[in-house]
Amino acid sequence: MLRHSPGTPSRDRRLALGLAGLLGTAAVLHVVRPEPFDSIVPRSLPGEPRFWTYASGAAEGAVAAAVAHPRTRRAGGWAAAALFAAVFPANVSMALHWNRKDPLYRAIGWGRLPLQVPLVLWALRIARSPPRG
Repeated sequence: MLRHSPGTPSRDRRLALGLAGLLGTAAVLHVVRPEPFDSIVPRSLPGEPRFWTYASGAAEGAVAAAVAHPRTRRAGGWAAAALFAAVFPANVSMALHWNRKDPLYRAIGWGRLPLQVPLVLWALRIARSPPRG
């Protein structure tokens, strides 16, 4: 069996497709079940929460497509890192909103915040990977 070391095309491709799958799933959820996302849109944003829910879902879908395609993968990685940073205020809003819920929801809300760091690092790894056709 052929083994690949870190940074090989096969490993980089799997990392990229995994991130694309995660982002694509999130994009679909924003459209199919927008209500939970509406509730965490920071009130400081202008307009209706549903607009921001759909806009962030569209952004996640576009970034997923960019990460999935080898020609746009590196740019998609940079875009994914920026997207994960951009949605962090909504994650903080969710944690604050869920602070009034039962302990499980509070744990999920607050526990999710530090998970943004590995997501950003995952995206940056893809952005910095050697270009491949």
